[in-house]
Order: sequence, then C-alpha cells, then structure tokens
Amino acid sequence: MSPAHPMAYPLRWDLFCQVIDNYGDIGVCWRLAADLAARGHAVRLWTDDATALAWMAPAGAPGVQVLPWPAQAPPDGPGDVVIEAFGCEIAPNFIASMAYSTRASGQKCLWINLEYLSAESYVERSHRLPSLLMSGPGAGCTRWFFYPGFTGGTGGLLREPGLLARQAAFDRAGWRARHGVAAGAFAVSLFCYEPPALPLLLDQLRPHAGAHLLVTPGRAAAAVQALDHQGQNSLQRNEDAGSLLSISYLAPCPQPAFDEMLWACDFNCVRGEDSLVRALWAGQPFVWHIYPQGDQAHHAKLHAFLDWLQAPPSLRRFHALWNGLEHGGALPALDAATLQEWRATVQAARARLLAQDDLLTQLLGFVAEKS
Repeated sequence: MSPAHPMAYPLRWDLFCQVIDNYGDIGVCWRLAADLAARGHAVRLWTDDATALAWMAPAGAPGVQVLPWPAQAPPDGPGDVVIEAFGCEIAPNFIASMAYSTRASGQKCLWINLEYLSAESYVERSHRLPSLLMSGPGAGCTRWFFYPGFTGGTGGLLREPGLLARQAAFDRAGWRARHGVAAGAFAVSLFCYEPPALPLLLDQLRPHAGAHLLVTPGRAAAAVQALDHQGQNSLQRNEDAGSLLSISYLAPCPQPAFDEMLWACDFNCVRGEDSLVRALWAGQPFVWHIYPQGDQAHHAKLHAFLDWLQAPPSLRRFHALWNGLEHGGALPALDAATLQEWRATVQAARARLLAQDDLLTQLLGFVAEKS
C-alpha cells in the first residue's frame, strides 16, 4: 500500500450524480463525498434526486454541500476537480465554464469520469485512460476515466479510514438483542430487487428453526409481502413466530446502520454496487443481486466477479439461481458447512482487498499526479 497522500492543501470538488438505481448511485457518491470531506476537502454534491439522503445521511456531513442539478457553473466557477459519476452528463454550460476557467487561469480543472464497479478485464485496460475532447463546449479539455475495481490494476474500493476500527468495536450481540434477533438465530438480511429465486429462499428458511429474516424497505419488502399475500409462504412476524420463520420489516436507516446490519447477520443478500462492497468488508457469506440490464450484460459482469471472488461451485449456483441465470432445482442448502466455506471465501477476498489502497486514496494520488 502507498503512504498517505501528501497533498498539503484542500481542494474544491464538484461531484455529479444522476440517480438511476436510487440507493446505489447516490449511496456510492455520498460515501465518496463524506470521505473527501473527512479528509479535509470541500465537496459540492450535485444530484437530480437527493431524496434518499434524507434517511441515508440525515445529519449530512461537515464540508459537503448537497445541491440540485445545475444548468451552469456556480458564480465562483467549477471546482479544482470535477467528477461525473457513472457516465452522467454535466450541463454544457458547466463544461464550458470548466474549459474557460482552464484557459483563463492556466490551472487545470481536472475532469474525472468515475465509472461503475466491475471485475471484468476491460477495467484494468481502461483505468486512468484520458479522452481529449476535440469539439463541443469542453473542447481542449481532457476527461480521465477512473475505474473502481477489485485488483491492483484498478482504482480499488471505497473504504473510509475508520471502517475497520468501527467494525472491530461493533457489539454484535447487543445489535441483535436490540433488533429482536435471538443470540443463536440464523439471521439473514435481505436487500434486493425481485430475485427470481426469492420464493426458494423463503421455502428454505421457513422450516429452519430460529431463522430470522431482516427485510429492508422498498423493493425487498414489497417482494416478500407479495409472496406472502399470494399464500406461497407461511410467513409470520416476530411476535408469533413460533418455530416458523421470523420476519422483521426494517425502517430506512443511515449508511452506518446498514453496515452494522451486515456485520450482525449470518448471511447477507445485497444488491447493486454500494452494498456489494459493504458485504465484502463485512466478511460474512453473501449473495449479490446484480443490477439487471436488458442486453444481459450483467451476466458477464456477475461471472467475472465470481471468478475474482474464487467462489466455490455451490456459491456460483446460488448466484445463478438468485439472478435468474439458471432456472430449476433448489438453492444450495444454507447449512453450517456451506456457510463456513462461503465465509472463508469472502474473508480471503477481503484480505486481498485490504492489501490494496482504497479508492479515495488512489483517487487523491491520481489528482496529485495530474494537477
């Protein structure tokens, strides 16, 4: 790992986020903005939909301004670094201001396209590549592509400096007690879209003595409740669980509380990009519900991730059924031996990731190099 970034002065950052997958896009951008501010920088987070931040980050963060999507640059001009996350399109007038500022001051406005997370091989090939704009409002500017990733040839993953200490100090037993999860219960968190194999998972958990499903709000809760209403599962809530599956429908929570849920559970069902990374840091067995794409591009993306994870056959099959890449048959049983194998797989992957610099440390190094 490289030493701490030597940048001696704080920078102004403009971070742009257009929300497609509401929790994932804004979730990643908020963690990045908050981490930047915690390291002494000033951040303007421009977004077309900040509604999720009301519960995801209700207290905000010192040094971070959340602003509505701009049609042009603010009166004091663009920041030192402009990040367009996930290929969003900044308004032409804002881009023109970036180009003008560079010409007028001779100081570069560093323009970075922060891409989606993938383990596919193109990421290493494309990471840190420049794109010189020859026409349009940004003519003469260079846009740099920065790819998060899982290997040393990529930009790494978001990992705020205090994460490991916070996780080490976490009171798992206390968390479970506060959430009505018995000490010996098999706790499963559910954060997903509408996975094809959700009925199979519920069928598997239903006769499992002590199983406790913690369902996040939104699409996960709607998916479970739809099955419940169809009478496909004999689901009961905590208060009358008996020997059947217990279900807790959770309220929206801030990001640190979501992290704690992953640390407290024995098996995590996560979705999208931000929660996948947090599941890796949690070190517990998990299944990833990847964001579905119409051209099935997510199939190759999922396989690439499982290859990097060095997932055993049972975990690959669980992912294939969970994501609808395969149909028919039962999910692999969530027995003690299987979960231990998956836990060892995740923790080995976590150890590989911890040997690399986190995404922001690498991003700061890149900015220092190009400025």
